Amino acid sequence: MKRLRALRRWFARTFGFARLMGLAILVGFAALRVWDPQPIEELRIRVFDGFQRIAPRVKTQRPVTIVDIDEKSLAKFGQWPWPRTRIADMIINLTNLGALAIGFDMVFSEPDRLNPDVVADTMRYLDDVTKNKLRELPTNDQILADAIRRSRVILGETALEQVNPNLDKSLPQTGIATLGGDPTHYFLNFNGLLRNVRVLETAAAGRGLFTIEPERDGIVRRVPMMLRAQGMTLPSLSFEILRVLTGTPTIMVKAEPTGPVKSVMLRGANIPTDYNAQLWIHFAKHDPSIYVSASDVIEGNVPPEKINHKIVLIGTSAVGLNDNKTTPAERRQMPGVEIHAQVIEANFEKALLSEPVWGSAVEAAAALVLGLLVVIFAPMLGPVALVIGGGLFASLLIGTSWYFYTRNLLIDFTYPLLSTTAIYLSMIFSSFVREQAQRRQIRSAFGQYLSPALVEQLAQSPEKLVLGGEEREMTIMFSDVRGFTSISESYKNDPQGLTALMNRFLTPLTNAILARKGTIDKYMGDAIMAFWNAPLDDAQHQLNACEAAVDMLERIDVLNKQREIEAQDGGPAYIPLNVGVGLNTGACVVGNMGSDLRFDYSVLGDSVNLASRLEGQSKEYGFPIIVGSKTALAVKDKFAILELDFIMVKGKKEPEVIYAIAGREDTAHSGRFQRLRNLTIEMLACYRSRDWGGALEAIERGRKTDAARSLELLYNLYEARILNYQNNPPPEDWNGAFALLTK
Repeated sequence: MKRLRALRRWFARTFGFARLMGLAILVGFAALRVWDPQPIEELRIRVFDGFQRIAPRVKTQRPVTIVDIDEKSLAKFGQWPWPRTRIADMIINLTNLGALAIGFDMVFSEPDRLNPDVVADTMRYLDDVTKNKLRELPTNDQILADAIRRSRVILGETALEQVNPNLDKSLPQTGIATLGGDPTHYFLNFNGLLRNVRVLETAAAGRGLFTIEPERDGIVRRVPMMLRAQGMTLPSLSFEILRVLTGTPTIMVKAEPTGPVKSVMLRGANIPTDYNAQLWIHFAKHDPSIYVSASDVIEGNVPPEKINHKIVLIGTSAVGLNDNKTTPAERRQMPGVEIHAQVIEANFEKALLSEPVWGSAVEAAAALVLGLLVVIFAPMLGPVALVIGGGLFASLLIGTSWYFYTRNLLIDFTYPLLSTTAIYLSMIFSSFVREQAQRRQIRSAFGQYLSPALVEQLAQSPEKLVLGGEEREMTIMFSDVRGFTSISESYKNDPQGLTALMNRFLTPLTNAILARKGTIDKYMGDAIMAFWNAPLDDAQHQLNACEAAVDMLERIDVLNKQREIEAQDGGPAYIPLNVGVGLNTGACVVGNMGSDLRFDYSVLGDSVNLASRLEGQSKEYGFPIIVGSKTALAVKDKFAILELDFIMVKGKKEPEVIYAIAGREDTAHSGRFQRLRNLTIEMLACYRSRDWGGALEAIERGRKTDAARSLELLYNLYEARILNYQNNPPPEDWNGAFALLTK
């Protein structure tokens, strides 16, 4: 019976911990979905690729014709590039056949090498008369510009990885407006930009980038609608064609308040994109029927219905010109110009794929529901039932994702499946975790922060530990060595000696903190950060922190006396170690903090920052221990507390009264301290009521007492302030607070 009860307790503890682990994995996967690392994204897009191969877009319209500079055209008219006059003839013929718009999936970045003036300068054996006649002829670029001007032509530009030093930013640009936050940081960004020669750019009806960036695996899935190149924001070629056709003067980019892009808008059209302004292309299969040879266009052999009322894209499928891309819809490559055509077709057919704003919420909800079901029921069900249930849920998720895809919405089912599987596997693993393993973990995690007695108490009562982070009132300590630079300089030829000194110095300070139930947060060179009231409750955390601070100073005094004696006996030169301590009490968040790979049990909060600032001010006020008001009020009956100032710390909006701890309770009752405190109270009262003369008089009387030396820095500080205020009075609403200029 006894063994059975023990087995029951073990079972309850084990599966209780397993469920806790399952919930932790569920939360972790939720964060993973928000982060969306590259492997998760690649898995998701592979699923979408499969959907596109199974059911590519079925064309219902063919608004685009591609004029292809194919092998036939190159064989007939020679190698590329052709003279610009031939391109002009092609534009004229297309315009006469009724083309709605003509877009170039190429760039004319340099003047035509066959311009008459170039021929005149490069051809040998020409007489001067002939050369002059050639120079008087219009250039091929001008002829092409005239043809462009008489038609509706959208020129292509391309982004570069390297900066283009010759870029002319004065050329025309498409107007762009934004609705929401600034989206420019989310656009794909390139260092350089290659544009057409000026005479062509100024003649065109529009201009856009034909740059297409494949994914890491070389497949084109998304095409940017807007890009950044060499500091300029530009539309894509396909998007610019749509803008010109709709007569939209300015492109509108709709973004979230923080900047991620939601959609791009034209007159009568709102095109959904991802947050980088990229459009998911709903691909159709390669369509040879929309192609015509450039040679047929030039020779006038194209059927009119192929061009009339069509958007014409001019590109190339010739192998030597290297403009072929791989798409998800099929394994063979298609010419890059057809990708622009597919973007335009999908817009005409309203068949635009998009990841809806609520898609992540649906995925997260599915993962949450399935994860909770596994957490609740996995320990109760056998493996067969789990496999059957898992198969049913997987089928449901895949079917739901397919349903949304058929309605042009991309909803990912891989994330809920992954998270659910991970939860189940983690629960199987966690079932083998024993209570002793948990205790070893706690001892290992807190052995360097807490005293051995507290570590053992925590190991025996692990329910007192909240690892995920909790809010509680705590007292925070920062301590630092004054003049450490000078000390380290004296050891510049003996770094091992400096290390030994630091260990010798930090050990008694650490012991003082641990002896008073403190937790060491971290060592920062010669500085220590510690806190009280976590991970175990400490009802007297303010008192223990102050006791530790005073104890630290006493131990430093002992160490300094030992070092002074050693120096007299031929040891290293003696430079006394002086410590400044800042203490503050307030609400903080404490728990394991850091990254997925490395974390520490630490504390965060405004009260922590103030404690750090107070430590830095100890050298200014001349007292080694400075505390915040909540700490001082909690220990005022146990220590000699002296009010110092009413300050506004840099970075905080509310002023804070700060105090010095001048000693323990016996010091507080001494006549010397009472006189010191009364003089300080009188001086502060005059100062805050703008009685500058009274404050200076109190300072002078204080300097004549036996406590003058301990208050000298404080008197000097206030005297300098008062003299400044006498010349530059504070504003009428001054409340006596002094704003610190440094941290």
